[in-house]
Amino acid sequence: MFNWKQLGTGALLIGALALPQAFGADQAAAQARKDAAVLAMVLEPPGLDPTVAPAAAIGEITHINIFQGLIRILENGQVAPLLATSWTISPDQTEFTFKLKTGVKFHDGTDFDSADVKSSFETYAGEKSTNKRKAVFTNIASIETPDAATVKLKLKKADPTFLFSLGENTAVITGPESRATNATNPVGTGPYKFGKWVKGDSVMLEAAPGSDVKLKSVTFRFISDPAAMVAALLAGDVDGVPIGLTGENVPQFEKDKRFTVTVGSTEGETMVSTNNKRPYLSDVRVRRALAHAIDRKAIIEGVNFGYGKPIGSHFPPHDPAYVDLTGKYPYDVAKAKALLKEAGAEKIELTLKLPPPAYARRSGELVAAMLADVGITAKIENLEWAQWLDVVFKNFNYDLTIISHVEPNDYVKYAEPNYYWQYDSAATQGFINTANSTLDPAVRTKALQDMQRQIAEDSVNVFLYNLPRITVAKAGLKGLWVNAPIFVNDLAALSWQ
Repeated sequence: MFNWKQLGTGALLIGALALPQAFGADQAAAQARKDAAVLAMVLEPPGLDPTVAPAAAIGEITHINIFQGLIRILENGQVAPLLATSWTISPDQTEFTFKLKTGVKFHDGTDFDSADVKSSFETYAGEKSTNKRKAVFTNIASIETPDAATVKLKLKKADPTFLFSLGENTAVITGPESRATNATNPVGTGPYKFGKWVKGDSVMLEAAPGSDVKLKSVTFRFISDPAAMVAALLAGDVDGVPIGLTGENVPQFEKDKRFTVTVGSTEGETMVSTNNKRPYLSDVRVRRALAHAIDRKAIIEGVNFGYGKPIGSHFPPHDPAYVDLTGKYPYDVAKAKALLKEAGAEKIELTLKLPPPAYARRSGELVAAMLADVGITAKIENLEWAQWLDVVFKNFNYDLTIISHVEPNDYVKYAEPNYYWQYDSAATQGFINTANSTLDPAVRTKALQDMQRQIAEDSVNVFLYNLPRITVAKAGLKGLWVNAPIFVNDLAALSWQ
C-alpha cells in the first residue's frame, strides 16, 4: 500500500501530459470533417433504451437525439416544450393537459399521437417495468386522450417535480411497434436515427430524414482509459469529450489553441457508496468511522486536481435547498479508530468494487490507503461496467464502491430500502414524501434540508464531491453544453464553425 499522504497534485498523472502534440496519419482528414463529428465517452451503455435500464450512458447517446419526451430540459435546468407544444395545469397541480405536435413520425414511419403517450406511460408504470423512475408513472391515476393531439394526466397526489421528470430520459415517448427492441434498435422521433452499434467500440447516429441538423452523423466512441482518450483528441481521432477527462488534463488543452475547454457543474454526487446491510457496515458507528477516515479534500486534489466541490450529503451544491454538511465528519484518524474500537470492528476487511471511470479507480487507491491508516483492509476489485451493474447495483454483492450519481433529484432513492445501498429509514422516507408532495416551496425546502441532515446523521454513504463537467473539444466544434442538469449530449446543437 502506498503512502497517500506523500501525493501532490501531480502524483497521479497518467502520462497524458507527456504525449506529443499531434500524431496519426488520419489527422488531416479528421480536421477536414465538417458534416460529422466523433465524441468520446468513458462507458459503453448496456443497451440503448433509457426507459428500461439505469445507466446514465444510455441517455448520453439517445436522449433528445433519438428519443424525445413531451418536455425537454434546457442547459439552465428549465423545462421547455418538445413533443408537447403547450400545457395547462390545474390549481392543485394534479391535472396536466398537454397539446401535442402534429405530423410527427417515428423513424420507422409510424405516426406519433396521444395514444403513444398513453401506452408509453402505462408501460413505464406496469408490473414488469424496470424504469428507474417508475414511481413517477405509478402516481398517474388516469390518462385520457380526447383526440390525437391532446393528453390529460391526472395524478394521485401532487408532485412539484412532475414536469421536470417528464423531461428526463425515463419519460421519452416510444411506439408500441418498436418498444420491445429499442435496447438494440432504438426507434424514436428525434432529429437523429440509429445507425449502427459496433460493440466494444462505438455507436453511430445518422440525421433523420427531414431533420435540419447541421451534422449528418455523430459517432460516440467508447474509450475508458484516460490516457487513450487524451491521445485520441491530440491525434484528431475524436473531436470532443463532453465529460470524462480529469482536472490534470485541463492545463494542457487550455494552452493548445486547437482546443476549447469548459468546466461546468453537474448533478453528480460522487461518493463511497456503502452497503448498509453488510456485516459491520450495518453499524452506524462503522459508517461514521469511514467518513472520518477519508480525507475528501485530498481526494479532490489527488484525483481531480482541485476540480469538484466537497459535499457532505447527497445533494448538489448549486441547488437552493443545499445544506453545507461537509464539517459533520472532519478528517480525523483518531476519531475513526475510536469508533471502530467501540463497534468491535478493528482490523476488519471490506471489499471495494470499482467501476471503470478514472475518478472511481483512482479514488479507490486513495480510499484504500486512507482506510488502511485506521486498520481497515479494503480489498480492491476492478469491474467492467456491465459487471458493476450486475454485481453491485443489481445483486448488492459488495461492501464499498465509488460512483457518481448523476441523475437529478435522485435523493428519492434514499426512500427505497431495496436500492443498492440498502438503507431503510422511516424518518428519511417521511422527509422525501413531504418534499415530493407539498406545493408550499418553504415546506419543500425544509423537508429537503431535513432529509440531507438525516442522511448525513445516518452516514449512509461517504460523500466526497460534486462531479465537475470538464469538456474538451476542437476549437471549431460548437454547441456542447457547459453545465449538465441532466446527462445528455444535444447533437442538434452541434455545428462546425
